[in-house]
Amino acid sequence: MIKIQDYEFPEGLHLLTRWQAGDGEAKQEMTDIFDAAIAGTFDENFAVLAPPDRVNSTASVHMLTLALLHDLYGVESRDYYNTDPYRYVRTNLTVSRLLGVSKYYNTWALYAFTCEPLGQKLMYPDKFPPGADPDMTLINRDNWHLLETPDFTTGVPKAIDDILRVVEELTGMPPLLNISAPYSLAADIYGQEPLLADVVNDPDNVNALLDHLGDKVLGPWMDHHFEIFPGGWVELSDASGSPFFIGPENCKKMSIRSIRHMLRHKPYAERVFDNNYRGDFVAEVKKKARASRRKVAAGAKDDRGNLKELTEAKVSVNPVFIMRLEADKVDISFYEEQAILRNLPLTSGIGSPQIDRNSIEDLDATKTKFAKEARSFVEAIKRVCETIDLPEDNHVRAPWPSHIYFEDVNGQSQFELVEIILNEVYDCTPIVRRM
Repeated sequence: MIKIQDYEFPEGLHLLTRWQAGDGEAKQEMTDIFDAAIAGTFDENFAVLAPPDRVNSTASVHMLTLALLHDLYGVESRDYYNTDPYRYVRTNLTVSRLLGVSKYYNTWALYAFTCEPLGQKLMYPDKFPPGADPDMTLINRDNWHLLETPDFTTGVPKAIDDILRVVEELTGMPPLLNISAPYSLAADIYGQEPLLADVVNDPDNVNALLDHLGDKVLGPWMDHHFEIFPGGWVELSDASGSPFFIGPENCKKMSIRSIRHMLRHKPYAERVFDNNYRGDFVAEVKKKARASRRKVAAGAKDDRGNLKELTEAKVSVNPVFIMRLEADKVDISFYEEQAILRNLPLTSGIGSPQIDRNSIEDLDATKTKFAKEARSFVEAIKRVCETIDLPEDNHVRAPWPSHIYFEDVNGQSQFELVEIILNEVYDCTPIVRRM
């Protein structure tokens, strides 16, 4: 009888590496594992949570799971995400175990899933996640105000509810609803370029659109979620509304403002967070000025002050933990400092382009770099855990991404690099709480 415990780190990663290389025996072994997983053989193991006295790891694995199921069984994207919640959750949990990450983090193609119930046309590839069709946007500046609240008891919202019920059943973790924040939803159904043009030329229209989406779509969806799962959480995602894409000021005045507008008077507001604003480094980029250097020096804020202002705004929509993403390009020491100052846990992301095997020119040099970088992340996270006030379980029962977070793992990820990073996690000594 197959036991998932036989594939604990790094054995599972080695099997994934052999499967990725086209090894026929590895593919058969993987099929045997997934046959057992889908049949419920590993369900007891899935209830085992991460150790609370260690730095942990987590990953978004739905794309890798889809790649595996397509290769092993011919399962295609629409079927994978929409038809069988037990298969979806069990296979995602199995992939998490094979990778060697210690804490489960439930995800799906959230941007597509948020706009599909509104009527946005999607593209469903065979072995890749769906996405909004950029050539057939749902709304424009003349009709967006006609958009009404969708039915959350059918279609994609029902599929998500079913997945979340299974997650809670198998892991005991609170259900986490992943949906778009207002700006990113607008980008998918209004169009990225028209929205950016309005950001520059008609910001009042943008803010009115974002508030409408919050009031008519996302707010009611969250109401539905907490009615079904009173102990649940909501993670909003807003990559399109990030400082990197629309600038720090627009991020604060549009993206973040619209979330705060949407959450006003909501009794569950403290259980909603957005953690994926990326590109913090742009807050430190100096603007060109025509004024004299003396006047600029006298009136300008220091660069780190701008970064702290952006962090304050981000914390206003994620008061749960401090996140450092790979695309932020700011040293981990800043986030460590902010986490300790604010008495919040720290998570540090590993970006999917970093571990994309097709973009690595010198693997040996990259391994050395990654080991050093991962060690600095792990050490910073451990210091935060030992300094701030933490619950006894160190949030291992919380459904959000914790500690070392692989932002996306897929069929083209370089598993040797994943192993290098996780070695630093597993080699870290236990957390010693302050007295």
